[in-house]
Amino acid sequence: MNFQRRFILLLILLLLPSCATVPITGRQQLSLIPDSSMISMSIQEYDKFLKDHKLSKDQEKVALVKRVGVRIQRAVELYFRQNNMQAEISGYAWEFNLVESKEVNAWCMPGGKVVVYTGILPITQDDAGLAVVIGHEVAHAVAKHGNERMSQGLLAALGGVALSEALKNEPSKTRQIWMAAYGLGAQFGVLMPYSRLQENEADHLGLIFMAMAGYDPHAAVPFWQRMSAKKGGGAPPEFLSTHPSDQKRIKNIQSLIPDAMRYYKPQQ
Repeated sequence: MNFQRRFILLLILLLLPSCATVPITGRQQLSLIPDSSMISMSIQEYDKFLKDHKLSKDQEKVALVKRVGVRIQRAVELYFRQNNMQAEISGYAWEFNLVESKEVNAWCMPGGKVVVYTGILPITQDDAGLAVVIGHEVAHAVAKHGNERMSQGLLAALGGVALSEALKNEPSKTRQIWMAAYGLGAQFGVLMPYSRLQENEADHLGLIFMAMAGYDPHAAVPFWQRMSAKKGGGAPPEFLSTHPSDQKRIKNIQSLIPDAMRYYKPQQ
């Protein structure tokens, strides 16, 4: 066995204990960072972000974000409770905020820390359209895609060192990796794109969550069509730096809708 093959085998053996299972799909994923650490960092970064950005004072739009967000939250909690996975989100302290920005963007950090930018509201148009976005972003969080992306970033940039060591010895670099993993790091270079597998997982779960929250999953198709049209009108929205929108994706969403409709209960 040559050196390269021995090195790869050793790396695999070292990383096996650092694998986790996606709580929904059962897929194995790289996880170098404890959930408690991810949530702790999330709270710090979220608070800092809110201090550095202007919260919307449009009470109608703020109420929209919180209304849709809470319905998605309750759907997620119900889904996890029904599947005996409450422990996976036990540390969540949900929060939904609307930030004044022309950027077409939204994201969710570990622990249920959600931000929606006012720039995306003309594209979401209504409650159901916003449910597509929040459901999708929350799905990324509960499937721990951020942990997976940050673990990959630590492995690539810092050799997979423990987070505690990275924070102590490379705090600036570690924060850059964190910011990029959550779509906040444009100033640090190219954002880490979600993999197609992660996107499919978030699309599928997001449709289920919005359906359980009482929003018709069919609303996802016109939303992504509007997003795709926005992309074709000039520079792509920030949202699309990590969330590619194309006809193949829309076709895949259409194939996922029948399964999501099994969970759909219209709002009373």
